[in-house]
Amino acid sequence: MHPDQLVMNDEWSDLSKIKELPEINFDKLHAYRVGRIKGCLKKHDAAMCLLHSPLSLRYAVDYRTYGLFQSHIPSTYLFVPQDEGPTVMHAAYGSSPGVDRSILGHALAFFDGGFNLADAARKLADDVVNYLSELGTDNRRVAVEYVNPTITQALLQGGLEVIDGVVVSEEARLIKSAEEVACIQWAVDVAELGIAKLKEAIKPGVSEVQLWGLLNYTNLANDGDWHDGRMLASGDRINPWLQEASPRRIESGDLVGFDTDMVGPFGYFADISRTMHCGPAKPTKRQKELYRLAYDEVHHNMALVKPGITFVELQKQSYPVPEEFQQNAYSCILHAVGMCDEYPRINYPFRGPTPYDGVIEAGMVLCIESYMGAVGERDGVKLEQQVLVTDDGYELLSNYPFEEDLLS
Repeated sequence: MHPDQLVMNDEWSDLSKIKELPEINFDKLHAYRVGRIKGCLKKHDAAMCLLHSPLSLRYAVDYRTYGLFQSHIPSTYLFVPQDEGPTVMHAAYGSSPGVDRSILGHALAFFDGGFNLADAARKLADDVVNYLSELGTDNRRVAVEYVNPTITQALLQGGLEVIDGVVVSEEARLIKSAEEVACIQWAVDVAELGIAKLKEAIKPGVSEVQLWGLLNYTNLANDGDWHDGRMLASGDRINPWLQEASPRRIESGDLVGFDTDMVGPFGYFADISRTMHCGPAKPTKRQKELYRLAYDEVHHNMALVKPGITFVELQKQSYPVPEEFQQNAYSCILHAVGMCDEYPRINYPFRGPTPYDGVIEAGMVLCIESYMGAVGERDGVKLEQQVLVTDDGYELLSNYPFEEDLLS
């Protein structure tokens, strides 16, 4: 028996047996990402940044350990300089490539520091001051990701100027390199393998959580990380959207919708939505109408994607969602992705202006969204495509086919 078959006769989940892994120069990948961080530090005139988001740690030095734990009980953090100098990891579990020095850290979370967080913050601030001295810089401006107020207070009391580190870490991730695109494409391919298995399993009697488990299993079996939610709903739970998977069992005639929201292999995000139909009953006329509306919205808005179009222009030219679907419409027209949902996010015009303007640029990866479901009705349809912005438009990254029986 093949070793893979020791797990529930699994002969399908390893994508590398079906499709060749992309050739990725990881040294080039890491150098690009560190260069992006340093470039953003220079742009914002900060001598260093203090990063602790699990996504930022993965981006900066490919640190992967305890990502979900770190997201709500932060313990590991990283110093990255703008110019020459060591990259220093604090309180890491194990080692990570790209780290010049790994040392003990101070408590960031109540779990570790209890009521002594202010004392820990003062010690951390001393470490920052000493680190700047080691760098030999007179620049006292530091970029700090989301932290306790005591840390900001201690840094200010130490004579430092503090700016938002997310401005650096998020802006750095905005434009993807060729290596990053290859990683994202592989994550999408893994997600689509799971989607195919999910579709195969849709039949009366199977539960929503069983279907969702197939996506989760496929991701883990290909060395992916996690899903940001469990966004799968069916039947009378599909409208309104944003209801997570439940023990509800699928019935004949149901629509089944899902959104992968998947932190996949290499730490990159696959964000694809599809809605499918459960037989043997045939799709209703209304189900087909909803599907066509969502399909048309996604394709209309994808056609707007090109370098140079502003967020405001894109919002103004976006698909005119009929009034009956506006209340339950998705939260945005589109958003960027990389290692998670990322800036920018462009809202629907009927929900007011987008809170910031900017320009779509080549190298961004965007997700084009649609949800069509009228208030008070049973059915709704969720669709989403993931695209790379190119020099003259876009390139599809998500290629899972749409449902012919709902488009006919």
